[in-house]
Amino acid sequence: MPALPNLRHLRYLVALHDHLNFSRAAQACFVTQSTLSAGIRELEAQLGAQVAERSKRHVVITPLGHRLVARARPLLREAAALLEMAREDGDAMAGTLEMGVLPTIGPYLLPRLVPAVTRQFPHLRLALREDKTGNLLAQLAQGRLDLVLMAFPYDTPGMESAPLFEDAYRFATRDDDMPRPQRGRRFDLQAQIDERNLLLLEHDHCLHSHALPALQRAAEVGRANFASTSLHTLVAMVSEGMGATFLPDLAINGGILKGSRVVVRPLGDAANARTIGLCWRRGAARRDTFLALAAFLREWAAQHVRPWQPGGPHSARDLA
Repeated sequence: MPALPNLRHLRYLVALHDHLNFSRAAQACFVTQSTLSAGIRELEAQLGAQVAERSKRHVVITPLGHRLVARARPLLREAAALLEMAREDGDAMAGTLEMGVLPTIGPYLLPRLVPAVTRQFPHLRLALREDKTGNLLAQLAQGRLDLVLMAFPYDTPGMESAPLFEDAYRFATRDDDMPRPQRGRRFDLQAQIDERNLLLLEHDHCLHSHALPALQRAAEVGRANFASTSLHTLVAMVSEGMGATFLPDLAINGGILKGSRVVVRPLGDAANARTIGLCWRRGAARRDTFLALAAFLREWAAQHVRPWQPGGPHSARDLA
């Protein structure tokens, strides 16, 4: 039976995969180029197959090499987590956590949340990375991240999650475009969706991955425009009278409408809310850390995260 690859060899392979250059990969591993090259050769000798094809100008990772890298990333991440746990003498709430966060959450929550985490767990450091849901989950599966602060519902096979709080959506349009109240008539959201040019985030954004009634209806409207890359861009377009959109409470309460002509009103359906939560790999070595962090965040959110209130700032005129 051939010898198993060791973690050092796998770390060299992952670095070579990421840099496609022996010199830069060696620098990333804090070893000499000759040491890294020898390690790759030892790995290939153990496997009896090539993991990289070399030339004077290029490095090409073989299909086998790609498959090994995909499996090696979570192994290396978990090994590092185990070492960090031992180094901190059993203190689960110490060390560094690589956490991904969505752009529809991070700017509106982290400025308040991170200082609270630091006060509660002074030996714990959050290294943050912002990206779309699909990209973050791929990095999580590969072992590049420890956990992700994301929005549900979302399909997360092979992962474990912990819900933190609900974040409702609101209908948003320019102040002079919101229908005025008429005696004996109620606000008809479906009619507003059908009549207006809807401005929505790109298809691969988290706001289109939620099985929420209003978003499902909006996605089916022929006049829906899936072009924007950020909530701030959506607000700017709506403020110029280019259409209507949906915004989450986190962004509204976070001040995204300040200085704009955009007003919002409730959707009138409790189902039109996403759930903000944490997600990590099932069986992760630092599961206890993630659960403790989730418990703290849930308690913190109950005190500091409030739903947008009708009649408050940026309410439509007909919400008396």
